Amino acid sequence: MSAPEELTFHLDDFDGPLDLLLALVAKHKMDLHNIPILELINQYTAVVEKARQQDPGLSSAFIETAARLVEMKSYLLLPRSAEGERMKEELTGQLIEYDLCRRMAALLEQRAAGVTVFVRGPAPAGPSAGYPLHHSPQVLADCWQAMAGRGRPAPVRQEVFEPLVTAPFVSVESRVVYILRRLVTGQVKQLNQLFSRRQERSATVATFLAVLELVRAGRVRIEPDAQLTVRRGRLPERTRKEDEDGTGND
Repeated sequence: MSAPEELTFHLDDFDGPLDLLLALVAKHKMDLHNIPILELINQYTAVVEKARQQDPGLSSAFIETAARLVEMKSYLLLPRSAEGERMKEELTGQLIEYDLCRRMAALLEQRAAGVTVFVRGPAPAGPSAGYPLHHSPQVLADCWQAMAGRGRPAPVRQEVFEPLVTAPFVSVESRVVYILRRLVTGQVKQLNQLFSRRQERSATVATFLAVLELVRAGRVRIEPDAQLTVRRGRLPERTRKEDEDGTGND
């Protein structure tokens, strides 16, 4: 290739240094897998130098690649330069990968040329989702403090805690005795007769647990119609006070 032919390239026609290098390889019919690297470096640097003289604002990518190729040439001129061979292999690999990507891009562009693309216009804007009301800054600040939990806490009244601290404690054992006595004496025959809206919640819970314990122990059986039957036997000895501790009065 003569010098005048080398300088006929216009760098504006190339996407970057690799594109120019591939163009030089193709024009001089070089083997991409066995490039005469010194000849390619000389051709590339000559093109870039000529273009830089004509356009001082030449893209820095072309100049940077030219400097890297000149450094590679200096290593390759040395006998048995491992660094020069490494740089040559790296450049060859980059050119092969870039050539494959460029061929694939051309193939995809060719396939996409016969595809019809349907595009609709932009959808009209919907109603505004903004908050329409206006509030004073102080109202907004108070709301923010309330949501963040930094508002002034309400005073705690004593009567709120009185039902908790004054509620009687009813044991399950006392309700077991209470249920058995009622069943044996015939005062209770149905399950619902053991519960009353007037009794405390603790008595209701203790009664329910006592019924479960008696059913599990086999002392009481709940029939399908909710009737209770008791297995006869000696009752545990409990004082009358224990029997009445569970607020057993209906």
